[in-house]
Amino acid sequence: MVSWLKIAFQTIKVFVLFTGCTILFYYGIMWLNEEYQDYHRYDEPKGAAVKVSASANSNEPSNWLNRLILFYLNGE
Repeated sequence: MVSWLKIAFQTIKVFVLFTGCTILFYYGIMWLNEEYQDYHRYDEPKGAAVKVSASANSNEPSNWLNRLILFYLNGE
């Protein structure tokens, strides 16, 4: 009878610990969601931003085949 009570008590302790960690994890994820919910990654940059796709040598017309090959070589 005593060993059955020890097993039941250990099971309840594990259940309470698991439930507490699950609730803590859930509220941590909810806090992160609230923190980054209004974060707009795709807004236009402010200030003296430079266009990324501008080529270094603007006198030469861009060739779509060269750009495609460069795209495949970079693996992006």
